[in-house]
Amino acid sequence: MATLARWNPFKSVVRMDPMTTFDDLIRGMAARPLWREMESASDMRLDVTEDDGAFHVLADIPGVGKNDIEVSVEGNQVAISAEIRREQQSPNDQKELCAERYYGRIYRSFTLPADLDNERADAHYENGVLSLTLPKKHNGGTRRITVS
Repeated sequence: MATLARWNPFKSVVRMDPMTTFDDLIRGMAARPLWREMESASDMRLDVTEDDGAFHVLADIPGVGKNDIEVSVEGNQVAISAEIRREQQSPNDQKELCAERYYGRIYRSFTLPADLDNERADAHYENGVLSLTLPKKHNGGTRRITVS
């Protein structure tokens, strides 16, 4: 199976490089709040494994109801999206001092190296982990043809 690699440009920025000049440090200060804001968004972490008949995907999606998760499979492409909701639980006489919990829509898509049988695909969500079993599409097996 090909290795899935995820690239996040906001996390690859080196904040304290010893070769950074003072001017580079000052120039970077204006953009830092944007990076911090982007890093606070929730990531959907994936584990993808493969056996002879199927791909198995585990996706961490904590704080989501299973009715708020959508999974679509087309050919060899898989898309997972979820709506994370944040309920306001503080009374009106309290003011919010810190709010770090993310809410909104998260989305993740990836391509697998073989076509999938979307009719037999299975999804299960428990304790914040989405488990997908994505059977490979069989092309009728191999047949040897004699040349005449």
